[in-house]
Order: sequence, then C-alpha cells, then structure tokens
Amino acid sequence: MTITVLPIAEPEIKPADPLVKVMNDQLVLLARELQDLHLKDLELMEPLFEDIVIYIGYNSKQGVRWKIVNDVPESAIAEVARQCDKLGYVRWKTATLNAFNRD
Repeated sequence: MTITVLPIAEPEIKPADPLVKVMNDQLVLLARELQDLHLKDLELMEPLFEDIVIYIGYNSKQGVRWKIVNDVPESAIAEVARQCDKLGYVRWKTATLNAFNRD
C-alpha cells in the first residue's frame, strides 16, 4: 500500500504571526514522520497496489488532527487510528459528504 501524508494549513486557524512558520514547518516534519516511520507497516498491507492518503493539520487548540481522504479497507483505517492515537493526534471531524473517514 502506498502511503501519502499531507500537511494541511487551515486558513481559519490563525496562530500569532511569529508562530505561523514554526507551526507549518513542524507540521511538515510530523507528516513526514507519520508517513515514513509510524505507518511504515501499511506498505506491506494488502492490497499492495492501493493508496492511502492522510491529511494532518492543526485544530483550533493547536493540537494535531488527522483524516483519511480516500476509500481504504477497515484494517488500514484501524491501523492509522491506532498509530495516531499513540501519538496523541485526534480524528479530524468533518461535515463534508465525500470524506471517507468513518467516525
């Protein structure tokens, strides 16, 4: 399974100006770490030729939140949730109809 974790900077979440660059840089590092380290085992999960795309960003309290934005097997969702829970990331609540992150 191919894993892609994308850092998303939300326009409605506006930290103080000096923090913007630091927070954005940190989000890029967290995305890379989640993809390359914590979710590495997903690469061996069946089906091998599927993709999983995960967005991470900050919530209004500057905590890290995540969501899967494509349709993947329940086992992949469970593994992402398990790893993100261990890191203290919260599930990204969304009101859009086309989000595949099952709450």
